[in-house]
Amino acid sequence: MIEIPSGEIVMRDEGAKSSWKVEVEAFRLAPYPVTHELYGSVLGEASATSAGPRTPVTEVSWKEAVRFCNLLSQATGLEPCYSMGVDPDARDVVCDGDADGYRLPSEAEWEYACRAGTSGVRYGELDEIAWYRENSGGEVHDVATRTPNAWGLYDMIGNVWEWCWDLYDPGVYGPYRVFRGGGAHDRPRGCRASCRRKSHPAFRIDDLGFRLARSR
Repeated sequence: MIEIPSGEIVMRDEGAKSSWKVEVEAFRLAPYPVTHELYGSVLGEASATSAGPRTPVTEVSWKEAVRFCNLLSQATGLEPCYSMGVDPDARDVVCDGDADGYRLPSEAEWEYACRAGTSGVRYGELDEIAWYRENSGGEVHDVATRTPNAWGLYDMIGNVWEWCWDLYDPGVYGPYRVFRGGGAHDRPRGCRASCRRKSHPAFRIDDLGFRLARSR
């Protein structure tokens, strides 16, 4: 896990033409998304796809990502962060911010870590840092094969989108959760540090995965 220092980030919603400042406490973030190898080893099952062990796991819903975080925490002797409910919309999932286990990053944590102190559209040249539509060949690639950002984080842009903890806009979209970062099938516009997308917490697709965070 990479130690991410405390700081602040100005978030923007391009659709609503709004922005807001968020204070981010120090936390830890995995250097790359969860791979098929890690996901299968924790669940005790082989991958159902032909994707290599070092490719990011995809076709994982937000609810499944949260459940995985708890399972990995238990397997490594850490306190699980999430209390899981029975609501199909996952509105009853609660995160314990004091637990030392694995969790999804908040949206603010994700963007703050992605930018790594930069303020541009991306933290580097797109062809160097990301697998996206123009260079991916239409498929997800092994993690950590592009240039990392200044804090040593790989694939924050491109390869796969990544689930975050946050609700997107509950007043408009109900239980929809945020995902960030762009994927292997996206054009450059989708591969920006500020690009936000959302879907139902049961949604799965072939270029959406997740990355692990810890509060301490």
